[in-house]
Amino acid sequence: MKERSQKLPHIEIIPAAPEQEAVLANLLQLYAHDFSGFYDVELQANGRFVYKDLPLYWRDANRHPFLVYADHKLAGFVLMKRGSEVTGDPNIWDMVEFFVARGFRRRGIGTEIAKLIWKRYPGFWELRVLRLNQAALRFWVRAIKIFAGVTAEPVSFQKDGDDWLLFSFESKENTAEG
Repeated sequence: MKERSQKLPHIEIIPAAPEQEAVLANLLQLYAHDFSGFYDVELQANGRFVYKDLPLYWRDANRHPFLVYADHKLAGFVLMKRGSEVTGDPNIWDMVEFFVARGFRRRGIGTEIAKLIWKRYPGFWELRVLRLNQAALRFWVRAIKIFAGVTAEPVSFQKDGDDWLLFSFESKENTAEG
């Protein structure tokens, strides 16, 4: 096995073009598989998970799909949109889905991706974490603290019988990074 470098790789966050929808759909399979360990995600008869909202990312101007590369290797994706899923506030940036492939995890890459997105899109942000997803909860608490410099206290809410935590914070930065 090749030893991983401790140096943070070069991160690129590229808007996904419509012709890259299949790439995102493939990555969503890995994401849904990870999620199925603590959430009821239905596996279809054809052996695939369905993410019905994916086509909206090229039809709705408020939705933004991104592919993420680390040292020119596909490493994950970000799906974000304008408008809160919880409060309905149209001015909130919402981190809808965020995925880093397993081979790129626990190296600071996910935190760097989040920071680059937040810098690129200043304003008020929300992100939701299923309470059962303890790894994601730890990740987001740490990433927000590193970026915003404060510990974000999540608010509990229920949706469809599941317990969620809602993080809210502000990004005041706008750079051309990423």
